[in-house]
Parts: sequence; C-alpha cells; structure tokens
Amino acid sequence: MHLDLSDEETTALLRELDHVIDSDRFPLSPRILTLKAIRAKLWAEPAREPLRPTKYYEPPASAEGGGDRAALTAR
Repeated sequence: MHLDLSDEETTALLRELDHVIDSDRFPLSPRILTLKAIRAKLWAEPAREPLRPTKYYEPPASAEGGGDRAALTAR
C-alpha cells in the first residue's frame, strides 16, 4: 500500500508519531516498536558520507649519529 501524503500531512503524522512514541511508558512494547518502524519508513534519514580513512602519523626519522638532540644532551 502506498500513501500519497502531502508534505504538511507527512509532517503532522510524524509529529503525532513522535508524541505517542516519546510519551509511552513502555518504549520496548510491540506497539511502540511497530510505530517506530512506521516512522522510519515515513522519515528516512539522509545518507551520510562515509568517514575518511584514519591518518596515522609516524615520528620523523632521526638522523643517526646524534644530530641536534645529542648536542643538546651533551651540554
């Protein structure tokens, strides 16, 4: 079955579903779970972009033979 609802009708229905779901004493009851499934069908969240790959930073390669660090510790 397909409901041909206007934007205003969809908004009103979603508002009422939200009110019923949020004010119910038993949020895991079969009735509320069914209403949540209906709400999910009416209001699909926009697709999110995937996260960028994590960047891993490595410490800079130290020069062998001491470099500046050896000079500072020798003082």
